[in-house]
Amino acid sequence: MKKVQVIGAGLAGSEAAWQCARRGVAVELFEMRPLRATPAHQTGDFAELVCSNSLKSESENTAPWLLKEEMRQAGSLLLEIARETAVPAGHALAVDRAEFSRKVTEAISREPRIVIRREEVAGIEDGELTIIATGPLTSDALSHEIVRLSVSSASQCEAGADPSRVGSPAPHNNLYFYDSISPIVESDSIDMSKVYLAARYDKGSADYINCPMSREEYDRFYDALLAAQSVEQKDWENLNYFESCLPIEEIARRGRDTLRFGPMKPVGLKDPRTGRIPYAAVQLRQENLRADSYNLVGFQNHLKFGEQARVLSLIPGLENARFLRYGQIHRNTYINSPALLNATLQMKAHPQVLFAGQICGVEGYVESIATGLLAGINAAALAAGDEPSPPPRETALGSLIHYITRAESKHFQPANITFDLLPALATRVRDRKERHRQQCELALREFHQWQSRCCGQIAEPWRR
Repeated sequence: MKKVQVIGAGLAGSEAAWQCARRGVAVELFEMRPLRATPAHQTGDFAELVCSNSLKSESENTAPWLLKEEMRQAGSLLLEIARETAVPAGHALAVDRAEFSRKVTEAISREPRIVIRREEVAGIEDGELTIIATGPLTSDALSHEIVRLSVSSASQCEAGADPSRVGSPAPHNNLYFYDSISPIVESDSIDMSKVYLAARYDKGSADYINCPMSREEYDRFYDALLAAQSVEQKDWENLNYFESCLPIEEIARRGRDTLRFGPMKPVGLKDPRTGRIPYAAVQLRQENLRADSYNLVGFQNHLKFGEQARVLSLIPGLENARFLRYGQIHRNTYINSPALLNATLQMKAHPQVLFAGQICGVEGYVESIATGLLAGINAAALAAGDEPSPPPRETALGSLIHYITRAESKHFQPANITFDLLPALATRVRDRKERHRQQCELALREFHQWQSRCCGQIAEPWRR
């Protein structure tokens, strides 16, 4: 049986390595941190969560819940650890990110079939079974190697598609968007007399700190935000933001009320002290199990740190807040997957090379873990001499993979899991909740059948 090389020990790479090892396949897991740092990571631990600590909704019959249910059926290591390290977050699954990364690193390091190599990989050997899961901050050397592999796929691309649009220094060769990091404040620096605990629509437990604003307070904050200085754009940058993760100042420039319909939406956040819904509200989510820090939900930005301190102090309750981390923007690189990959995440021209995680065009922690899970299952099948099989289109995982490998390649953009990606039911159902329930029921049934048929024999029982 062949061994598998996994490059990158982030969310996708860690899950992929684990899935291979569970199936009796030897793995070499390469991680360049901490020997070589990235602009966004702070540690050398595996599966470090950079942007936020939320793994999205746990509400039954939502699209994120469905994807996670499929992953749980398939025995996802990282989802199990996420539950072990969960912090209060209403109806969402949020984790203590430091504890989460520590436990993932510990579990992977204990697995005897996984050999960890703390080094940078700059080239892919021909014929070597490899999963590239280097994420959105892939090093320049490996990015150029991916370009080299991609060029040989040109004959299989759609007419006019550019297979080499992956992070090289020249802007015209890039295919990327900018992603961001939300600020974090110390909990004991929040003025609790000006805020209240609540979950939107009282959905789940009241785990969020809500900073309510009157119209006058909102207008003052809005004007200060628009006037604040952004970080200077570098010569090589072309700020191509991902639409679902816009900096707050970019949202604000679209109109005075856009923040009130976005990250500062007050709907469903009744203030128990007044019985009224505020004009606008900023939500803070618990960052770790000790509850000594909170992140500002949806408040990623590209402002200078001094400007952030000034503007964010206008939020009620944060007048004297101490910031453990300010918001930042970092470049996320991804390949033109519809031109390069097939439905098993293998390169069309190099079937021994698979991609997983954000570099293949999925957006979000859960989606990254999911593609790592699938790449690991498929690589294990290839290592055993078997033919991998993609998950059914009716499933959340199958629909996500269908999008990133079948979308129109000229205008490809990363995607989160949504019901829009799933196929319509054979019979039209008008009620949205009932329609989603039926889609989830069908997806889980199809996923279970696919898993029983195609996921490969587990070498040993689940163990940690």
